[in-house]
Amino acid sequence: MSPSRPGSAARVTAVLLVLGALAYTAWVVEVVVRTGLDPVRTYVSELAATDQPFGGLFRATDLAAGLLLLAAAVTALRSARRTPTATRRSLVPLGWLALGLFGAATAADSRLPLSCAPTVDPACAAREASGLVPATHTAHAVSSGLAMAGALAAMVALTLAARRYRIWRPLARTGAVLVVLELAATAWTLAAVAAFEAGAGLWWLGVGQRIQLLLVALWLGVLAASVARERT
Repeated sequence: MSPSRPGSAARVTAVLLVLGALAYTAWVVEVVVRTGLDPVRTYVSELAATDQPFGGLFRATDLAAGLLLLAAAVTALRSARRTPTATRRSLVPLGWLALGLFGAATAADSRLPLSCAPTVDPACAAREASGLVPATHTAHAVSSGLAMAGALAAMVALTLAARRYRIWRPLARTGAVLVVLELAATAWTLAAVAAFEAGAGLWWLGVGQRIQLLLVALWLGVLAASVARERT
């Protein structure tokens, strides 16, 4: 087996991670594109709803992000099986498996779009509360939950791996801070969702969720830089 193969796999993994992170944050174009949705109040998923003008674009970028991150996880896992030290570091394959779940669920999410935007459309919110929306609304909630669970598990496992096994030095230095911030942003988002569903307001739901997603993308960038640098 060629000794350069693990290094080549690491470079491919890093590129896939960067491209996946960029596609995952494609929604930032709302800063310059008039989507008609208020980023302070709305779910990011509502940009991809079937009744939104740029819904097709955002569904496509979500699909691309999910497939790229799934490919990164598969590439890293295949490389790890060829590396004796990696197979003894149980947190490493666990983290890549979680990242694969994140990617697969994100791709599925793009195929299960909302039909309307409940945070800005009272009629949509009423139909959703009454169960009169397509089944994709429920399926979307499940796939979104799985995606974020996978992302959080990957962040925790691979950051712990970087620190415990003394690999991926950039991630070892900064990953813990990003994980703590991500957990805080996730708690904010979940609280805002609960408040919205209880009719108690939105609690800047859009801001909390966008911070949550940006932190995931930033962590992916740090992971990519770490993998490319150390090829571990």
